[in-house]
This record gives sequence, C-alpha cells and structure tokens, in this order.
Amino acid sequence: MRNILILLAIITLIGISSNYAYSQEVKLATYHENAQLVIDNIITKNTTASITLQSSNIQEIRVIPELEREIRKNEKITSVIVSNENQCLIGIIEQLCIMINMKIDPNDKGITAIQESARKTGDLYIDKINQTFDMDTKFHSSFIHTLDEANQILGTSGMVSGNSTLSAIYTSPMEDTSSMYEKMSAILLPKIIRESGGFYDIAKNLSYENNSKIAFSIIPLDSKSILQLKLSVDYPNQEVLNSKINPLEFFKTDNIHKSNYFSGGFYPLNSIIQIVILSPENISIANINGNIIPTQTIDNEKIPTDVTKDGWIFDPEEGQRIQGKYLLGEKTSVNKEELKFSLSGENIQSEKIKSDESILIVIIISIIAIAVAIFYLKGYKK
Repeated sequence: MRNILILLAIITLIGISSNYAYSQEVKLATYHENAQLVIDNIITKNTTASITLQSSNIQEIRVIPELEREIRKNEKITSVIVSNENQCLIGIIEQLCIMINMKIDPNDKGITAIQESARKTGDLYIDKINQTFDMDTKFHSSFIHTLDEANQILGTSGMVSGNSTLSAIYTSPMEDTSSMYEKMSAILLPKIIRESGGFYDIAKNLSYENNSKIAFSIIPLDSKSILQLKLSVDYPNQEVLNSKINPLEFFKTDNIHKSNYFSGGFYPLNSIIQIVILSPENISIANINGNIIPTQTIDNEKIPTDVTKDGWIFDPEEGQRIQGKYLLGEKTSVNKEELKFSLSGENIQSEKIKSDESILIVIIISIIAIAVAIFYLKGYKK
C-alpha cells in the first residue's frame, strides 16, 4: 500500500511539473492580433484606434496563392492595399480604392512613361485582386509620391509610401465599413479565427462606428508576404494628451481578450496592444496604473526579460514620439483600469504639418507591418 501511494505521488508530481513546463514554453504563431492607438498631435490632429489581424500564412489570411506569389516575385511592387478610406489619395472622394504601390523604374524617362509603366504593372494583377474580393474596380490614375516628411516623423521605412514611390490606383463606388468588413473577413479569415473572438470581435464592433474604415494590405518580403486586415476608427480633434489616457475607451470596450485561437499553448507575443503618441513638444510617461515589464536592451530596443509577465514596455518613454507595447503575459485578458496612464510635458499645441499626399492609412499600416514584425522576431527568452 505504501509503495502504491509513493508511486501515485510521483505520478502526480510529474504531471504537475509537465503542466508547469508546458505553460512556460514560449510559442510564436504566424497569426497576430494587434490593437493600436495613435494619438497624433502633429500630422492629422486625430486619435486613431485600429485593430490589425496579420499573418504570413495564406491559410490564416486567405489570398489566391498564385496572386500572392506573383506579387512577391515582382521586385518593383512594395505593397497592394484595398481600402474604403474616404480620400485614399488627394482628389479621390467617396471611392473604394485599390492601390498597387511600386518603386519607380529608373529606365522610365519622363512623367508620362512613369505613369504608363505604373498602369501596365497594375493591370497585371487587378483582375485577380477584383476576383478575390468580388469587386469591379477600374483604373483611375497613376500617382508619383514626392514627399516623405510623414515617414520621417513616424520613423517608418517608407516602403509603402514616400519619396520615389509610384501608385497605380483603381476605384469603384464606396462601400460602408460594416458590410465590407463582414464580406472581407468571410473571404480572408477561416471560420476557426472568426469564431475564436479576441481582437476580431472588437474590430467587428468598431466597424459600425461612423468614422470607421477598413484596409487590407499585402506587403511582399523575400520569401513570404505580410497579409493584414485592418479596421480603424478616427476621433478628430481629440485633446487627450493633458489628461489620464484610457486606451480602451477608444476601442469601445472595458476589456480586451486574446483570441481563443491561441488557447492550445503559450503565445505571449501574438496579442499585443500598442500605443504611439506624436507631439511637437517633449512629453513623458507618468502615473501608470498597470505593470512595467523588466527589459534588456538589444540592438537599441527594449526587449522583455520575462514574457510570462504582463505590463507595459515604453520605448522611448519620453520625447516627441513615444511608443508603448502592452503584453498580456500569461493572462488571457486585460481591463481598462490596468491600461491607464498619464503624460507630463509642456504645451502640446502646434500648427498642422501641410502635406498634400500624406496617406496616413498607408503609413500606419507600415508601422505595424515593419516595426511590430521586427519586435515579434527578436527572439525573446524567458
């Protein structure tokens, strides 16, 4: 009897130890969900809340494999974007847009040759893109981007828009965001993701807001493409920088939950809340309600030393551009009280930067696609 009890005790201890070890094993999926709040007191004077569902796996965000491969193999193309942003480009009003962005070919001499080259490149893909989304867009124009000040302010790469970028633009009549989100998510996202809740549900609820917009982007890399479905809501002229900031207020929710898609393991880096604050004056983070995660600096970027912990990483935490990332650690949700914090600094009022070709929806996409993708792939250790 005594031996049996000892054996049972050993089995129990092994089971507990195995479960603990499993719970601590850090996994990284190709599917990511990102909630981003941009408080912009420089370029647009807007506060923008957005949910981005992102993957490099065409089984998780479904596009025609041949289309993805053909876009990726064309070294000229930097991105393809489908959006119902009201003015996707200056002069295009109340139109749904497909933008095929590319590098300018140095062999094309003169504006006419450059614009014709853009249309020829765009025409190679537009039929398959229309087929994918059940759309019927027609060629509208070619546009040469000549300014890059927005990319410089935001610290983005300019690979989507910026100096020496060319766009072939196709348009069709405007569609409302809620019906467009319903249609595009049904096309792009498998049932298992749509029924797993998480950030997807927040985006679905936000799609009914008056100022909500949707964008889908393909950003080709060497061996794969970053695929993104993004739902954003603009809050014009929001003066929030001198008060307590409650990020979830802008997402119309008191709690934010991880997707159940990640319930089969420990995926601390696949559900991230991000905030970007742009100010013409120096500001700093103060009075944080939640936790601050211990970090180490690798390649001039703060990396968490223990991803089982929940809390904020602000990097930088002062200056004219502040960025924060909130990791849920082993938690499956976070409430609005845990995410609140304040800012301190001088008067933040400034004149609006004038730019007749700042496609902010495109620029914000590039923040997530590049900065956060790098953040994910740094190689965290417990």
